[in-house]
Amino acid sequence: MPRPISKDTQLCMSLAGRPGNFGTRFHNFLYEELGLDYLYKAFTTSDLGAAIGGVRALGIRGCALSMPFKEACIGFLDELDLSAAVIESVNTIVNTDGWLRGYNTDYIAVASLLRSHAVPPASSSSFVLRGSGGMAKAVAFALRDAGFRDGVILARNQEKGEALARSCGFRWQGELGNLQPSLLINVTPIGMAGGAEADDLAFPPDVVAAAETVFDVVALPPETPLIRLAGAEGKRVITGAEVIALQAAEQFVLYTGVRPSDEQVRRAAEYASAP
Repeated sequence: MPRPISKDTQLCMSLAGRPGNFGTRFHNFLYEELGLDYLYKAFTTSDLGAAIGGVRALGIRGCALSMPFKEACIGFLDELDLSAAVIESVNTIVNTDGWLRGYNTDYIAVASLLRSHAVPPASSSSFVLRGSGGMAKAVAFALRDAGFRDGVILARNQEKGEALARSCGFRWQGELGNLQPSLLINVTPIGMAGGAEADDLAFPPDVVAAAETVFDVVALPPETPLIRLAGAEGKRVITGAEVIALQAAEQFVLYTGVRPSDEQVRRAAEYASAP
């Protein structure tokens, strides 16, 4: 029997430039699994201020944010959690009686994955992070807080790239040049399913071959061209599918106050990623 929806059902949602089904399937799976009276739906918008005003006015409990809204949303919120304030990027809004507080669960997920994958000690590792948007901020600050010092922010937008590099004590470059770092991170849409660069590599094959670890934040498809190449080369890989599952689990806790088990998170992520 379908789970009943009533006037008391709590609504959570997401806002993205290109909405996907992962969050909707992930959260609704866990609501069903745990018997919670919640419903999750994905949206896009051309009027961010009005959309966030709707979150407040309609009593929507939580709202996830993806590109291109992670930084633009800040001016519409009442308060930032430390995880978002330091990075100046929000991926989660929690509405408590009309008070909107912004969080960044991307940072939590990335920091956890760097530890669990035993990425080589920061003191002996160099990295290149390609990208300078909201997610790139979360990754860059997680790297900084893990002790990385020898890093380059690779970004076409010089102003944003330099600002991010400066805030974390890294360097900015507009082109890769002859860099061959031990850690590569892609935080751009390159390799994203359905995009103009879906079949492209974020880094050249020779640079991938010289690296020890390759991290692609793109979650769909779960195995991007970059991850496929790195896997074939025998590199340590960290995938966007891992990031999206961990950050979604943290959002779930913020919205509901209930922490699912690791096994429940795994099964929810598998369900959400299925064709």
